Amino acid sequence: MSGAIFPSLTDRHVIISGGASGIGAEIVAEFTRQGSKVGFVDLDGDAGAALAAQLDGARHAPMFRRLDLTDLDLLEETAADLIAALGGADVLVNNAANDERHSLSEVTPDYWRDRMAVNLDHQVFMAKAVLPAMQAAGKGSIINMGSCSWRLGLDGMTAYVTAKAAIEGLTNGLARELAADNIRVNCVIPGFIKTQRQIDRWLTPELEQTIMQGQCLQDFIDPIDVARMVAFLASDDARMCTSGTYNVDAGWI
Repeated sequence: MSGAIFPSLTDRHVIISGGASGIGAEIVAEFTRQGSKVGFVDLDGDAGAALAAQLDGARHAPMFRRLDLTDLDLLEETAADLIAALGGADVLVNNAANDERHSLSEVTPDYWRDRMAVNLDHQVFMAKAVLPAMQAAGKGSIINMGSCSWRLGLDGMTAYVTAKAAIEGLTNGLARELAADNIRVNCVIPGFIKTQRQIDRWLTPELEQTIMQGQCLQDFIDPIDVARMVAFLASDDARMCTSGTYNVDAGWI
């Protein structure tokens, strides 16, 4: 099943963070399939370059830039470079995150600040970076990636769930502030998504049982399920959707 095509996404300028693997890679592939002009960033240079090469035959070959999103000065420079290369910024997908486990006893001030930088801060500054281009275009769509983890009270990731809870507040604040520029801001809330990282790092028979007991739908969620929600929210079909949270969690929350 190939999924819907949104005509309004053809030739749109789309910037995606954390696009080299997992959900992010599927979002890059989905917008490329939609005929959008895609630029994406990731810390993993090899995976990013490989994905860009894999999708090279599309209507618009995606552009990749290696970026450590915690370097906010470099973030600003890289975003400006991508906007110039793409010819604008109509859509921003703030996808990058890292859900490393930790206990409170292990958390130091430096580790806490690093987790906020990895999971929250870059969403603010990527939105700031694309704002002038969206204002010039007279519209835009910013899609922030949240998580079901904080709503479910999952343990072993206090810093991560704190950042993900804050992203919903950020979404609502930006939606109100940027509405005058016709910029929509929404948040997608994935459940447990069956990416290779999740399989390799966290998926045990015990966790699988917990997931299936929690979900209404008895199947794993694939990255494409999230990517299709993101594409819809970026399209003109969602023109009156803003300040919203959209769950792709099989009914777990």
